[in-house]
Amino acid sequence: MSNSSPFEWLSRAGFIARGLVYIIIGVLAAKLALRAGGRATDQEGALKTVAHQPFGKTLLILLAVGVAGYALWRFVRAALGHGPEGTDSGWDRVMALSSGLVYTLLFVIAVKILLGSPTGTTSHADKTTAGVFGWPGGTWIVGLAGLVFIGAGLYQGYRAVSQDFVEDSKTEQMRPEIRRWHARLGSLGYASRMVVSCLVGVFLIKAAIDFDPKAAVGIDGALAKVSHQSYGHFLLGVVAAGLIAFGVYSIMDARYRRI
Repeated sequence: MSNSSPFEWLSRAGFIARGLVYIIIGVLAAKLALRAGGRATDQEGALKTVAHQPFGKTLLILLAVGVAGYALWRFVRAALGHGPEGTDSGWDRVMALSSGLVYTLLFVIAVKILLGSPTGTTSHADKTTAGVFGWPGGTWIVGLAGLVFIGAGLYQGYRAVSQDFVEDSKTEQMRPEIRRWHARLGSLGYASRMVVSCLVGVFLIKAAIDFDPKAAVGIDGALAKVSHQSYGHFLLGVVAAGLIAFGVYSIMDARYRRI
């Protein structure tokens, strides 16, 4: 299945969709940092932004198809590893499964937006956290989720420093200048994702310790927290630039990624 041409095209469309979503999040955050009317948002907010543009419904349909393709590719990677040879580690497969679930949810949200249905509270981390607090052991679950986000963030940081993501792409087909920019954009992008993921994790743990669901934040809340720090608009601008870089890197990988 993973060697079939339709599967490969759908997977590569997924990288484009992922890239556009991160570029939108980054651009809106950059405009906020520049006090130019932007806002802190997450993937759901990015999809809603697309829907409000000219030809938004058509663009959102294309994004939904791409997001579904990316989710499918991640599920296949979780099941088979890196293609038929299965060289991915257990951690890589867990991350692939988690990513597949996230992008499946994002596809569902895109469909709901297209149908005009309420998208729920997926972007309201405090409401979701409050619901989890009502479960048996809910406080521990929230705290554990925070640790998972921090672990994922540290893994993103490792990727930024080691540039091991380069091994996933067909660098032998790149010109030297493209290879350099691919690595630089990827490193900056993974570093920004580390900051956001670790912030989400820290505030989830704080919510668990204080038993205060209002302390929990999602991606949008994490970006807002950055903007409220000393030199916050400068820091937010740097993180926003990194998210845009990750989007461009993802679009480049639509061409060069080993599927």
